[in-house]
Amino acid sequence: MEKQKLIIVGSGPSGFTAAIYAARAGLAPLVFEGSNPGGQLMGTSEVENFPGFPDGILGAQLMANMRTQAQKFGAKTEMKVIDRVDFDDAENLKLFSGSEEFVAESVIIATGASARWLNLGKGEEKFWGKGYTACATCDGAFFRGKTVAVIGGGDTACEEAHFLTRFADKVFQIYRGPQEKMRASLPMQQRVQDHEKIELIFNKTVTELRGEPILKSVELTDTATGETSELELDGLFMAIGHDPNTKFLGDSLELEKNYIRPVGAAGTKIPSVFVAGDVVDFRYQQAITAAGHGCQAAMDAEHYLGNKS
Repeated sequence: MEKQKLIIVGSGPSGFTAAIYAARAGLAPLVFEGSNPGGQLMGTSEVENFPGFPDGILGAQLMANMRTQAQKFGAKTEMKVIDRVDFDDAENLKLFSGSEEFVAESVIIATGASARWLNLGKGEEKFWGKGYTACATCDGAFFRGKTVAVIGGGDTACEEAHFLTRFADKVFQIYRGPQEKMRASLPMQQRVQDHEKIELIFNKTVTELRGEPILKSVELTDTATGETSELELDGLFMAIGHDPNTKFLGDSLELEKNYIRPVGAAGTKIPSVFVAGDVVDFRYQQAITAAGHGCQAAMDAEHYLGNKS
């Protein structure tokens, strides 16, 4: 395959927004959609907080629209997974998918991050997007008047639990250890302890998800005694962190806690390589911020390529 002007790795909101901007600029980007085409939004139901859709839109439909829009302007898409790269030559960036090699003048890394699951090995994936999720900001409004639980003991879990009280009638926060081992700051702990809608559950882990076809309850196992109990709820929110999808990069870019360390808004230490979305954003991790970041990366790539010619 001939050398590409721009290759975009990733097909979530950041990747496809970058593709739209780059394609409109005449760069004919090649998008590798990866092992999870569409990104995390493919696991959500209705998206109500993305501007322009006052009645909401299904996550899968939003991503299909972005893909169609990128292709309309000339972006090419391929269902390939990039498993390693060689960025030693900044003028000839090499990407590999199995035995296939691709070369580009510039690259945008938009591979996102993956929410950590419980890894129960009991078919938990069937509940993803059906009561089991990892984004209170995205999905909290669907649980108005319901009973939900948040798993985690850090500041993020406390923030998610507190946020969910805007909608849910009851919020459980489940932590595997004792209260004194919680990682959350003392002010955040006090905030959830004082809220009348939040009940903290200590020394328990979720060991099974139950319901058909949507989540109806979870099995809790006491970490000290091994005793089990059942907790009925309508929604379960994971707040035990995300893992950025950066393993394929090896040591080609600078990482910080496995997230890419940016240079400026969307650059890297390699002038021809740019980054966008959750692979670099450990704080906000929203579709709209990822999309905006994709715009920045595409404009920076266009500027870089324009200065070369």
